Amino acid sequence: MSRGLHHIALGARQVEEVARFYREAFGLRELTRHAYEDGALRSIWLDLNPGVLMVEHSREERPRVEGVEAGPFLLAFAMEAEERASMRGRLEAMGCEVEEESAFTLYARDPEGNRVAVSHYPCPAPPG
Repeated sequence: MSRGLHHIALGARQVEEVARFYREAFGLRELTRHAYEDGALRSIWLDLNPGVLMVEHSREERPRVEGVEAGPFLLAFAMEAEERASMRGRLEAMGCEVEEESAFTLYARDPEGNRVAVSHYPCPAPPG
């Protein structure tokens, strides 16, 4: 039986740069770093509370995803409705363009072009 999301693994050619983006944009706290045998950075794990965002080194570049595609295509973080303006300002101050928005969500890209969002869309209550 599933107890919820454990982690998300995100491949990145520039692990440090991508992890810095998620720390600064969404306030994720760094949990740990892992290195290859030669000492080169292999991954940085960030606290999603609950769960972990594992930014893992990849030699491959991922094709840019537009819209809804098969498989994972978006990482969406929660915000309060009153945080919307400050979140937009934070993203723009980081040089991250808000490329699309809805009444509840701002959409942008991380440094490697992965689509990210911040949303205050009301999620349904769990059954029970």
